[in-house]
Amino acid sequence: MDPVYMQILLVLLLLIVHRLGGSLSPALQDLNQAQQLPVDLEPEFEGTIQNISSPTGREAVLTCSVKNLGRYKVGWLRASDQTVLALQGRVVTHNSRISVVHEDFRTWRLRIRQLRESDRGCYMCQINASPMKKQIGCIDVQVPPDIINEESSADIAVQEGEDATIVCKAVGHPTPRVTWKREDGEYMLLRKPQSRELIRVDAYNGTHLHLPKLERRQMGAYLCIASNDVPPAVSKRVSLSVHFAPSVRPTSQLLGAPLGSDVQLECTVEASPMPVSYWLKGGRALPNSFASASNGNYEQAGLSRPEMLLDGPKYGITEDRHGFRTNMRLVVRSFSPADVGTYHCVSTNSLGRADGTMRLYEIKIHPGGVQTTDDQLNIIGGLAEAARGRGNSASSSLHSSQSRHPYALLPLLLLLSLSLSIGTIRMAVSGSIDSNSPRNGSR
Repeated sequence: MDPVYMQILLVLLLLIVHRLGGSLSPALQDLNQAQQLPVDLEPEFEGTIQNISSPTGREAVLTCSVKNLGRYKVGWLRASDQTVLALQGRVVTHNSRISVVHEDFRTWRLRIRQLRESDRGCYMCQINASPMKKQIGCIDVQVPPDIINEESSADIAVQEGEDATIVCKAVGHPTPRVTWKREDGEYMLLRKPQSRELIRVDAYNGTHLHLPKLERRQMGAYLCIASNDVPPAVSKRVSLSVHFAPSVRPTSQLLGAPLGSDVQLECTVEASPMPVSYWLKGGRALPNSFASASNGNYEQAGLSRPEMLLDGPKYGITEDRHGFRTNMRLVVRSFSPADVGTYHCVSTNSLGRADGTMRLYEIKIHPGGVQTTDDQLNIIGGLAEAARGRGNSASSSLHSSQSRHPYALLPLLLLLSLSLSIGTIRMAVSGSIDSNSPRNGSR
């Protein structure tokens, strides 16, 4: 019907109602209001859809606001494949984690609960106008880091001087950062590029930790830590063992003690893998060229068989281990003349064998007329200090050290003997003078 005729008809109706003293019916009132509304308004989006970033297991909500919707409808679709998820307030996808909330007659919220990695992507809010109108919002699903054990290093063992590389592969979103640290909290020792120098660092960043020309100081447990600001961070422990043959160093090669005292002998051993260590007395330890300590090997080497010492009332044997270093201690209780002699600390592992030798002698303290002076004790102490040195790491070096030792100490022994003789002569002369001197009142 032509709008002009409609206006004329409404005027006539109003005049009739006015004549009758009545009012417009509700239907006519709605018709009047409808004629007063603009007829050219199109639906429009209010604002934009804010992107969301949330960890897995949490909830994400995308909000779409529309004004002047009128007779049109709002739908939610997955942008990647145009899959329809919801239309107006009704969910049409078979996914129980998705829901739609319609608020304020103009707001539609798409809610996804218990987020999964598969939910990562962009979503479209669409109005079925002509032409179609749409807005897009994206969800970034964050994933905490995880270490792939199958692609990461297990515990490894290498020979000293060889190269080693330990690997730690991690996944997550965003891509995790991988950091290496020592488990004991000590500094890491890493070699400078194109250099033999080791430098100390707190940590190293990277999936591959390369360790060229390993030294025993670099042995230990390393932690691979993966993090990407999505808690929790994860770690993996990798034990690095550096293997080498034993080396033995006695704290002193010559020890003296008076009879009846307790004497402690000590050796420091460095070895990896963990060695078997023990003490021998007398004779000589076998060189490395002899594989076992059988009687036949000792006879073949022309050596007397030493006695193996065991922990008990006479001997106290202890070990104190710190990583690849072990302190061996032997306490000889109630030192007697039978305890004078040579003692060997021996250590052996799968890569070799080493021993150190100490000589234990008696310090004689003469009773009666000849007293040991402080000077004489200092000479004895000087003998022990002069004999201190590095322990032999192999039996060949042990033999040469023993063959040179008596001649090196000969001047000191002569000096000690001369000092004792002078003291004895001094006491004898003093006694003779006292006996021959005139007594008071004898004449």
